[in-house]
Amino acid sequence: MGVNATLIVQMITFMVFVWFTLKFVWPPIHKAMSDREARIADGLAAADKGEKALAEAEAKREEELAQARAQAQEILTAANRQASQIVEEAQTKARTDAERIRKSAEEEAEREAEKAREALRKRVGELAVLGAARVVKREVDAAKHAEVLDEVASQL
Repeated sequence: MGVNATLIVQMITFMVFVWFTLKFVWPPIHKAMSDREARIADGLAAADKGEKALAEAEAKREEELAQARAQAQEILTAANRQASQIVEEAQTKARTDAERIRKSAEEEAEREAEKAREALRKRVGELAVLGAARVVKREVDAAKHAEVLDEVASQL
């Protein structure tokens, strides 16, 4: 066996090795690599999907936060408006009550002044009768002169 026969045996052995490798070894390796490639692709897709979901969640959070801030501002504005309205109503009621109390006090003062004037007229009439009685040196009958006293009182 010469060099050529050895070379041919080696070539045949190499071809059998290549065929055996392609038939039995390469398919599981190729399948494992394909599966790994698919898992990596799925992982990358899931990562992209997760990033998109995170971005959407962040956007939704920002939107809800903006809505919450807007609602809080609306509530604050409504509370301020209601507080202003309550203060205004209280001021209006206070003014009305103060006006009513002032009018009542004025009416009471007018009644008291009228009572005082009436008492003063009566006292002046009595003093006039007493003075007239002393001047005349006799007593004047108050019952007979009631009409005169009323006239004098009305003039005062």
